[in-house]
Amino acid sequence: MAKPESVFIYVGTYPGETQARDDYEVIKDLHSLGAVGTYDAAVVTKDDGKVHVNKDEMATRHGAWGGAAAGAAIGILFPPSIIGTALVGAAVGGIAGHMWRGMSRADVKELGEVIDDGQAALVVVGESQLEQALDKAALKAEKHIARELDVSPKDIDQAVRTAAAQMG
Repeated sequence: MAKPESVFIYVGTYPGETQARDDYEVIKDLHSLGAVGTYDAAVVTKDDGKVHVNKDEMATRHGAWGGAAAGAAIGILFPPSIIGTALVGAAVGGIAGHMWRGMSRADVKELGEVIDDGQAALVVVGESQLEQALDKAALKAEKHIARELDVSPKDIDQAVRTAAAQMG
């Protein structure tokens, strides 16, 4: 069971992008119903050894994290040399620092190796109540990995606020 004030990461793999988007819609519906709080999600595909982050998903805003949390997770999980989309911004860097300290090297390796060429993944980062909602939602991922990170949602909130202040 997750601590009440923790951050959770979920990576599920799918045979294609359509299936990953379907589960993303389930998560958006859970958010609309008030079943989950702050979260960020992205649909990721991999082909020819390159990871592609769907820009529409990255631009989606769900609470204070404003698209930066999933970008930070993707930046940690996949080496920059295989990411086909630039993940930029001070918020991504600040959040990545907190997330990196909250994950073991084994977790990073395992989460990053989940997706193979020709597949899609759904990467979701959220507060601990998201974990409970996803358990009940019965997402359709072929395989998935979920980890509680040793980082507080308040630390991520602060990293986003700090980056916003520096940019504006």
